[in-house]
Amino acid sequence: MADDHFLYRFRHDERPLEEAEGTFLLCGFVMALAEHQQGRTVEAFRWFERNRGACGGSGLYAEEFDIVQRRLRGNLPQAFVHAVLRETAARLGE
Repeated sequence: MADDHFLYRFRHDERPLEEAEGTFLLCGFVMALAEHQQGRTVEAFRWFERNRGACGGSGLYAEEFDIVQRRLRGNLPQAFVHAVLRETAARLGE
């Protein structure tokens, strides 16, 4: 499920998604890549910029971002998120 250009992995139970877990930044960047591949450049940049802005004060990313409390959740730093951020930036820059 998507919420304001952030993606959740899946519904765990009947709780609202933002109570069960944060949005997955890796998924948001992958969505930007998918939009770019389909030729939807503006939408790709929206996904990219929304998720790029979800880093901590030090510029590091966690695996999850709580969109209600506007804070990082989960493992920090998350190497996979940093890797796909770089990949997405490179692809969108082509």
